[in-house]
Parts: sequence; structure tokens; C-alpha cells
Amino acid sequence: MRLALELAAKSMFTTTPNPRVGCVIVKDNRIIGLGHTQPVGHAHAEVQALNDAADKGFDVAGATVYVTLEPCSHHGRTPPCADALIRARVARVVAAIGDPNPLVAGQGMARLAAAGIDVTLGVLEEEAREMNIGFFRRMQHGRPWVRLKTAASLDGGTALHNGLSQWITGDEARADGHVWRARACAILTGIGTVMEDDPQLTVRAIDTPRQPQRVVIDSRLQISPHARVLDGGGTLIVAAQTDAEKEAALRALGNEVIVLANADGKVDLPALMEELGRRQINELHVEAGFKLNGSLIREGCVDELLVYLAPALLGDAQGMFNLPPLDSLEQKRQLGFHDIKRVGADLRILARFT
Repeated sequence: MRLALELAAKSMFTTTPNPRVGCVIVKDNRIIGLGHTQPVGHAHAEVQALNDAADKGFDVAGATVYVTLEPCSHHGRTPPCADALIRARVARVVAAIGDPNPLVAGQGMARLAAAGIDVTLGVLEEEAREMNIGFFRRMQHGRPWVRLKTAASLDGGTALHNGLSQWITGDEARADGHVWRARACAILTGIGTVMEDDPQLTVRAIDTPRQPQRVVIDSRLQISPHARVLDGGGTLIVAAQTDAEKEAALRALGNEVIVLANADGKVDLPALMEELGRRQINELHVEAGFKLNGSLIREGCVDELLVYLAPALLGDAQGMFNLPPLDSLEQKRQLGFHDIKRVGADLRILARFT
């Protein structure tokens, strides 16, 4: 199953909106087939592994199949993997975790069992859930897993008083940040960051066959048609008020504009998360300024923080999050450290809200 998880990781940048799945077929104590999920519309991990075994001349009848997610039982863009395993006459299927998709949710394992195949569920379950944390969040709650990335000094500064912020962390940390960008289905920022930094919001530091969807929160549609985040089209601009002329200009460049306003005349952030869930966004990567960061946290839209800390002090500088002052420590927002790792000269902290 650990090998199957390693195979699933090969699909990290390519499978969205499908889950990342790995599969290993074993017969007579020998690995005879390996597979991982291909880009959407192509073979799932189980079919890849079956094909791999066939290409090598192996008969999979009576084999054991290890797969990191319950085989699907419904006909989507591809036929059900459970049926493929039944036709192949495998003897046993071991799945790390059940599929949270309501169209599957136990039905895959049930179909296999009904066909006389021995089934086991729950091997390295937590590791398998982590591999597809966004897919589980979307299927179970209708919104993406939201990861907010920021880089700061040890005293929490993200930019100097004059706005300078490039670069606080080193090359290794910035490249690592692009890995997290690449695994996300979408990258979100705010109009403040667009106007100040003019980011491309693309993956550049590593090779990836797919660029995530770009999303810009721009309540008053202030974005310039020359902003680099609009290059190539396909960017989603989320506003809180309509402006037919500006919207038409943005759409003419190949971008999309939607209006989601709350009672205060700003973008309704929880509603946006639901909209992104409907658009099959599993993981949302946020790279924004301290104001939008604070708003997302205040409105309960952030699941975890991806923080890069540089061994430096900036003094009186802009902070990471614009949050209101507290009257007591009982009001603090509690997080738990999920992972801490040194990246180059910097420290990477992954912390989740509890």
C-alpha cells in the first residue's frame, strides 16, 4: 500500500478534479502490475495497473489488488473500475480508504464482495486521506480545502513599511511554494496584491503539465486589462458589484466575471468557496495580502496555513493577517502544527485550524 501511495503521488499535478490514486497488483508474492490515475477522461489507477500487467504478459486472475481509494462503481467519464476488476477475476482487493463521492461511498467494495472477491478496507487510511484532502473536503462539505500561504520574518513581517517584500525567503522556499501551487486546482489572490505586485499567479519554478485556475477577488472591478494575471485568459474575477463595460472588456480577453456580494457590499467569501466547490475545485491555494488573509480567516474560509519563516527580523513591518484585537486569550484562534520542515535556510510550517 505504501508503494501504491507513492504511485498516487505521481498524479499530484494532473488528475484534478479526480482524486489521486495509485494501484499495485500482486500475485504469487510478485508485483505484476502498477498504475496511477491519468488526466481526467483517461484511465484510472486500477485500469492502468491491469493494462500494465497485461502488457507484461501476466494473468491477473487470482491476484491481490492494493489501491489507495475504493474502486469506483459508477460510469462517469470512464467505466467503473469495480467492474474491470471483476472481469479480470482478481481474488482480493485491499483499499486504503472508502470513496467519499456519494455516487460510490461503499458501493464499489460492495459490488466486489457481491462478485465473490475478498475485500479489505482501511490500510494506511490517514495517509490516503492526506493524498486527497481536497477531494474529501469537496465531496463531504461542498467546498475546497483552502491552504493559505504566506512568507514572513521571524517577527512576523511580510513587507516593509514602504511595501517592499521581495524577497524575504530564499530561492528554495520560493521553489517549494510553487510545488504547492502546482498541486492546487486554483490559486486565489486579491486586487490589492494584483495592483501592488502584478503577479502572474502561475507555476514556473517546477515543471507541470497543468496550470491551476486563477481567481482574483476584486469587489469594485478595479483590475487593469493589462494585469499579468489576465495573460492568456481563463482567469475568474469575483466582484461585489456589476459594471457592464468593465465586465465586457474582461470577458473579451477570455476571462470570466461573477458577482457575489454580501450585505456589506464586499465579496461573499463563504459563498465563493461554495461556488468553487461547484466548479470542482478540490484544493484552493491562497497567496494574498494581509487584509484578504485576515478576512478569509475571520469568515472561516481557511483550513490550514502554509507559512515560510525566514531567519531575519524586519521590525515595524506589515503582518501576515489583518485580525481584530482580542480582549482575552480565550478568544485566540487555535491551530495545530501538522508539519514542520526546513527548506533551504527557511522554515516551512503547515498548521491547521482545530
